[in-house]
This record gives sequence, structure tokens and C-alpha cells, in this order.
Amino acid sequence: MKRNRTRRLAGALLALTTASGLLLTGCSGSGTGEGSRADGAERADGFPAPAPPAPDSGEASGEQRQDGTDGEFAPEPDYLSTFALDVDTASYGYARRTLAEGGRPHPSTIRPEEFVNSFRQDYERPDGNGFTVTVDGARTSEADWSLVRVGLATRPAESDGERPPAALTFVLDVSGSMAEPGRLDLAKESLGVMTDRLRDDDSVALVTFSDEAETILPMTRLGGNRGRVHDAVAGLEVQQSTNLGAGVETGYATAVEGLREGATNRVVLVSDALANTGDTDADTILEKIAGARREHGITLFGVGVGSDYGDELMERLADRGDGHTTYVSTSEEAREVFCEELPRHVDLTARDAKAQVAFDPETVDRFRLIGYENRQVADEDFRDDRVDGGEVGPGHTVTALYAVRTRPGADGHLATATVRWLDPGTRAPHEESGQVETADLGESVRSASARFQVAVVAAWFADALRREDTRFAPLPGAPGLDQLARHAEDLADRTEDDAVRQLATTIDRARDIAY
Repeated sequence: MKRNRTRRLAGALLALTTASGLLLTGCSGSGTGEGSRADGAERADGFPAPAPPAPDSGEASGEQRQDGTDGEFAPEPDYLSTFALDVDTASYGYARRTLAEGGRPHPSTIRPEEFVNSFRQDYERPDGNGFTVTVDGARTSEADWSLVRVGLATRPAESDGERPPAALTFVLDVSGSMAEPGRLDLAKESLGVMTDRLRDDDSVALVTFSDEAETILPMTRLGGNRGRVHDAVAGLEVQQSTNLGAGVETGYATAVEGLREGATNRVVLVSDALANTGDTDADTILEKIAGARREHGITLFGVGVGSDYGDELMERLADRGDGHTTYVSTSEEAREVFCEELPRHVDLTARDAKAQVAFDPETVDRFRLIGYENRQVADEDFRDDRVDGGEVGPGHTVTALYAVRTRPGADGHLATATVRWLDPGTRAPHEESGQVETADLGESVRSASARFQVAVVAAWFADALRREDTRFAPLPGAPGLDQLARHAEDLADRTEDDAVRQLATTIDRARDIAY
């Protein structure tokens, strides 16, 4: 429906501007994530060309913006790509485990942005809430095709003593499928360690679900009560079916009952997301708790476990629950998530954050956002703060990669990227922008910075894993897995980053499984 509405508006606009002698062409970020072209013609590269977009609001053309800033957002006509920010990493974690066990991840579980965002970047950080915007790029081996990186970064995470207190409601899956090693046992071990790491003024509640849901522990301050929390965790046992809907509903009710003003209130869902009883649809499940989510700002953090994992359901729950997902398969990963990342990132620095990239029609022939298919936002909704975006905390970076074909011999402004977010306390809107020129494009990916190359290698790898999905044309410059593995090994040596070393190992495994 969103795409049809955009096309109808665009058609009316095109007719009007043609009649007045002005040809307005463009491409919309509100489609399916495929490529876009200026003239709307069919392409030879496999990227379908959508209709021209609806115009942006008058705020984009130098008028005073809602946040009090002014200045031109992008020259007109422009080509827009708009999406909600996403810091999920579950797709990469699940693919890594599947390959480690000799399996092939299903293409439907591969989300390139989650591969890219699994790796550290070196963007400049802001001093306060909000984002810095970094835009750069490099040319590929395919004529006129470049890869452009839009990097957004929040302020560094504060020390544990400086963050707000946390009120965390853990919703644990204790269904039969959680008996597999590396599921409930891993969650219990991690929660036990986390209980000792959290502060005395933090609070924890515990809800379990199988056929039905039960509040095992109401919201409880940890100061003087750690033994009580440890006993509740130790007593968890595997039961029967997976009524995930009941678990989420009871978890939110428990979170609302124990709501703490001035604290970060969050539901943490730990599950293999293999729902088989009660409500099994993400939309239906979250409709029941929409009021708590909107009124109290309670966000959802999904932690996926298990070799057989309901990736799609968990991702949709997190997207609709204003949160994000990760995936753990080892004790080391679980300890990092529960004992380091969760306590450090319980705070929020931005609500409903969206990005919009405007490509210059004088220099850009076509473009494609790599991934974010499930996070697309209609271009005209970029400054509509009633439309959900992404919730982002301190210490995070968000990277979006674009495949961009420049016009032959083009020189000058290439693109402007703008991020818009609401202050987590006052909900006042703010924006920050960055831009890139054609002269800023590196001569090759190999000559770009190491962290840029890591992002590109991760995207190329995701692209290779979902190659069987014919909706997506191969990315420009993508090498075979042999060459990609060598590239990743070289980057691991240069960065001395264990995560990049693990990426090289994972690509090696994919190569051995005859992709």
C-alpha cells in the first residue's frame, strides 16, 4: 500500500511539472530496497526501476526545520533513499553458527546490514546525544560503479556508574526445544553472571513461558536481593510447548507493573523463537502490548539462541518493539551480550531515528541500498515523527552501504546523508547531515581504509550467501569466496581484530561447503 501511494503521488507530480516545463525525475527509498534510476527506464543490470518519488516537505529546501536548524537538505530534483536505523546483528551470528556446523544458511535469513553492523567502525563520535554523520566511498572494478558508506555514530557508552538505573524484565523461553545444549543452560549461566555485574540500584524481573506464561520474579531491586534472583534463575526448568505470544504479553505486563521512572525500562526476550502455541504472528503479538510500548517507551531486546532458530519472527518482534536483536551460540558470546553490552547499553541516545540519503541527479545514474529491506520508510515520512524509526543507544555505530553508478565523467556533489531522531527525554526532533563529492571516492576498495574494507567484505559475503535469492542482483565488484577469504585474512592481520579473524574463518567455511 505504501508503494502504491507513493507512486500515485509521484505520477501526479510528474504530470504537473512536465506541463510547466520542468522535468522532475527521481527514485524512492520507500520501495523494496532494490536499485533506483533517474529516468525510470528498464535496466540492464537487473535492478528494477521504480517510479519517481513524491516530493519531500518544504522543510528540505532551505526553510526553517522543526528542530530550529536551517540550510538546504539536498538540491532539487533529488533521488531519495529513506530507512529506519537498525543495529541488529542476529543474522550474521546465526549464519556463522550454521556454517560452523556444516550447514548452509537459508537465503531468507541473510540480512546484509546485520553482517555489516557486526563489526567495529572508527567514526568520529558526538559529545552528547544524537549522531555524527560520515559519508565516504570507493570505486569498484566495474565501470562507473562505486560503493558508498554512510556511517552514523552515537556518543561513547558512559561508565557503569554514570548511566541511568536499569529495570530489565527477562522473558525466558523454557519450552521443550530449549533443552538443547546452548539454549536454556546458556541463558541461565549468563543471567547468573549478569546478576552479579549489575548495580545495586538496578532492578530485574523474570517471566518464563512454555504452554503458558508465569511471572517467576516481580521487579526486584538487586541491592540486598541478589540471592533471591540467583535462586529464581537456578530453579528454571524446561517444560513443554512454545507460547511466545503469552510470554511477551506477560513480560510487558510485568514491566509496566514494575515500571521505574528515570530508569531504562526494557523487556529482554531470550528464545529460539520457534512459536508453536497461541499467537505465532509478530503483528498479533505486539498489537496486545502496543499501548505499553508507546505510552511507557519500553523497548524490546531479542536474544536468539539455538541451532534451529525462528529468525524472521524474532527480527519482526524487535523491529515492531522499537528494539534490536542479537544471536548467541557460545558462553563467550552470551557473557559479552548479558554482562557487557546489556548493562553498558541500557540507556538510549536517540528514539525513532531515520536516515535519508539524497543522491545528486547530475552525478548519479542509479543506486541501490544494500540490505535494510525490512526497514524502508516512505520518503515523505522522513520528518513525520509519528512514523517509527529505530532506537539507538550509546556506543553504537550504524553503517549503510550503497552501490552507486555515477554518470560517465561526472564530477561534483554525489550525495547528502541526513539522520533525524527524537531526544529520548524531551522527544524534541534533531537532524545532522554529511555529504560526499565524486572527488572523495577512493580509486579502489583495496585502497580505502581498513574499516571501510571490512564493511564491504561483510556485505559481499552476505551477498554471496543469498545469491540463490533471485530478487537481488550481485553487488558490483564482488569477488569469489576464495578471493574474499584472502581479503578478510589480510584485513584481520591489518586490524588485529578477533572479530575480523572470525569473519575470515567463516568465509573459509562457506567456501568449503561449495557455495
